[in-house]
Amino acid sequence: MTGSAPRRLLALALVVSLGVAEAAAQTQPPGGSQVIPPGGSQLPPGATQTPPGTIQTLPGQTPPGAPPTSPGAPSAPLPAPGPGMPAPPVTQPPLTITPPDDAARPPSGTGSIPGLAPTQVPIREMLPTPSGIRAFPTPDELKGKELELEEAIKIALDNQPLILARIGDYHASIQNIYIQLAPQLPQLSGQWNGFEQKTVSSGPSPSGQFAPLSMTRNVTTSATSLSTTATVTASQLLWDFGKTLAATAAAKAGAKSSAEDVEIQKDESVRLVKTGYFTLILNERLVEVNQAALERALVNLRSAKGFFDVGTQPKSAVTRAEVDVATAQVNLIGALNAVVISRTTLNTLMGIPVNTPTRVRDILAYQHVDFDAKTLLPEAFARRPEYRQIKARFEQAEQTVKQQFRNFFPTITASGTYGSARADMNEIYNYGVQLNWSIFDGGGKIALYKQAQAQRDAAQARVRDTELTIWQQVEQAYNTAIQSEEAIGAATKGVESADENFRLSQGRFDAGVANIIELTDAQLALTTAQATLVQALANYRIAIAQLERFLGRR
Repeated sequence: MTGSAPRRLLALALVVSLGVAEAAAQTQPPGGSQVIPPGGSQLPPGATQTPPGTIQTLPGQTPPGAPPTSPGAPSAPLPAPGPGMPAPPVTQPPLTITPPDDAARPPSGTGSIPGLAPTQVPIREMLPTPSGIRAFPTPDELKGKELELEEAIKIALDNQPLILARIGDYHASIQNIYIQLAPQLPQLSGQWNGFEQKTVSSGPSPSGQFAPLSMTRNVTTSATSLSTTATVTASQLLWDFGKTLAATAAAKAGAKSSAEDVEIQKDESVRLVKTGYFTLILNERLVEVNQAALERALVNLRSAKGFFDVGTQPKSAVTRAEVDVATAQVNLIGALNAVVISRTTLNTLMGIPVNTPTRVRDILAYQHVDFDAKTLLPEAFARRPEYRQIKARFEQAEQTVKQQFRNFFPTITASGTYGSARADMNEIYNYGVQLNWSIFDGGGKIALYKQAQAQRDAAQARVRDTELTIWQQVEQAYNTAIQSEEAIGAATKGVESADENFRLSQGRFDAGVANIIELTDAQLALTTAQATLVQALANYRIAIAQLERFLGRR
């Protein structure tokens, strides 16, 4: 029993050694060996591995003579193995990874490759300006410099066609007030007419004389007369029980609603311009992120080819690196297209030619914006044009109810006419007071009154709905801003970790202790982390713009 224990341990050691050698043969080219760091731990750049890694060998096999990755002292002579015992593992010289100096080190959080020229990507040209339409303005702020956010907002407020359309609607609603007020003011009209009258008659001839029947015939005669009339009529509404005043008040409320339409469009245009401005910066940043990813993929491809040429990496490492390069190129092309799309969107929002080569200043940096939670909702209800507009529409509906009710009453009007008639201009005149009262019109006025009441009740319900909507919008925008700000910190930490992980993976790959899959996974994680950070910065600025919009700020 005692003698069988060493034999069992020896057999177990042989099985383990065979399994390790078989696994190493599947991942290494012929003649290569698998270097396993103690405990499987990763080494940071510049760290020295102690104790050194081991090269697993089979009993009786000559250890491979792979050259060390860095100069080191020769290993101490190994003691001879005992009878019936497997050969001890052969130790490798210490593995040293030399970190790059400060000049060659890429900036933290970028993972870019210093000294590598950017890949040239052709920029598509914009479509030419179409002929046959009126030219859109090109402000001086766009000529030869980067556009500031405040300048973009000013350009939009001056040139956005939708704002100009709302202003035109407001001017039209102002004229509706005078239309409704006009019946209350004096009315003056003039009239002139002239008629020529011709009378035709016939009788026997010669008239009054006796003549044979054969000599009698009919004779037609005509008489012509000219009659003319010229009059001037003046009238004044004396009393209509407030019908005209109610209609005028309803028109004034409608003009208030139209004025708030202008403010709503301005606020919305400002929000959209801010969103478009930060989106353009975001897409330009993503171009840089994808450009750096492509540069890293190209470096990895060159490294993989070099390792394959010397037999330390399989062919699959090269093909995987080629796939990563192609993927990075596709992502870069998509990012460049997103820049073009976002630029045309911003130009459209500013009301300038779509093909304008607008350049914006990159202000996508974290800046904390403080909001007092206790004053947000009162500020929103005091400043939001949507709330003032819906209350103006309710006021308009109330005045319409008054107008339809007063239509049941009569109208009293005074009028007078003065003029002349016939060619000799004989004087004619008349004056008096007239009362008009529609006793029954088939129920039309009753239906109009009930309709106005229903529309007033609907307007009141819309006021309540707008209050809930404003409350909800401010609450959601406030929480979104908080969440977006918190995401920046998490995304920043993610970039730092992903950058360090990429450095470690790249060092391990260059040292031959990591495969291409580990390196590409680290590269993808770094690219994703960088894009996430840029997106978080843009989301925060866009969330602030959204909250300011819901507070009625510009």
